[in-house]
Amino acid sequence: MKVISFYSNEKLLIKRAKGGNRTAQQVIYDRFAPKMLSVCRQYIKDIQFAEDVMVNGFVKVFKGLDTFEHRGSFEGWIRKIMVRECISYLRKRQFVVYDNEMLDTRAMPTQTEGSFMEVEYLQTMIDALPEGYRMVFVLYAIEGYKHHEIAKMLEISEGTSKSQLFKARKLLQENLKFKKTSSPKKMG
Repeated sequence: MKVISFYSNEKLLIKRAKGGNRTAQQVIYDRFAPKMLSVCRQYIKDIQFAEDVMVNGFVKVFKGLDTFEHRGSFEGWIRKIMVRECISYLRKRQFVVYDNEMLDTRAMPTQTEGSFMEVEYLQTMIDALPEGYRMVFVLYAIEGYKHHEIAKMLEISEGTSKSQLFKARKLLQENLKFKKTSSPKKMG
């Protein structure tokens, strides 16, 4: 007789978690928390705040399990909740969409000798973008949202979304060029 864990069946796992089964909820959390922390970290620089947002997101996940209709991936459904939670967090902090006059001078982080890791450096470059640029860049380039969806989520115009993405890409490209030849350029 073969023993099959009920936690390998996602529908059963979700059903048990809906019913308040703490073990099933813990399995869901353990399975998706690392990926969702990465999602939150894309939007929020400080890892502690990103963790707080992720935990709040999981509270919403568990409260809203009744609304999951098994029409897409469960992970994608959780991811959308995390993205909305990040946007909500940043709105409370009153993030601004920048235009050229509002940019302050921000220094790009410097490369450390011997411990340089490409992915971490790119994340640091994204973190150094002004908040409005970073939000639109992550939503478009990483999460795959369309400009009309970003505009609706952030309560900005579609044109502003396109402009913010263009400016973010331009700053990142400039700093990638400078990385190859010297220390990174100051933002702004």
